[in-house]
Amino acid sequence: MANGKHEAWQALKFTLFSASAGIIQIITYTLMYEVLHWAPWLSYLVSLVLSVLWNFTFNRKYTFRSDADIKRSMLLVGLFYLVFTPLSTWWTAALTGENPFTGAAASGEPLVNNYVVQIGTMLINFVTEFLYQKFVVYRGTIDTNERARKQQDKEA
Repeated sequence: MANGKHEAWQALKFTLFSASAGIIQIITYTLMYEVLHWAPWLSYLVSLVLSVLWNFTFNRKYTFRSDADIKRSMLLVGLFYLVFTPLSTWWTAALTGENPFTGAAASGEPLVNNYVVQIGTMLINFVTEFLYQKFVVYRGTIDTNERARKQQDKEA
């Protein structure tokens, strides 16, 4: 596959898997926030972890087709989220105007609707995670797994 087409296909796969992870995140967030009445930050945190596990699994195998060490790859993704999660949890609380621990309104009316904040956060996560995975986590190991090797053999 030509390099430009390959890059576009890789970005499309990442987008589709991220969209499926986003659906998981929104559904689980909604269940926890609306049905279980958890605080927004906790609903966000749990739904984020579920979506990250889903996204990591599929992108490693199908998007980046990497045979990189899974423990190292997961550690690097974990380091990304060690920075992203506190920041995004903080801005979720700040933008929704709720106490991050109790979910109670901290200063009257919310500044931004919870779902608008979630969607914006997911878009920021999508872009930064793609770049981080492509250029940090899987650098030098893209298209090295068995699936990629079989396709390369078929094309040769």
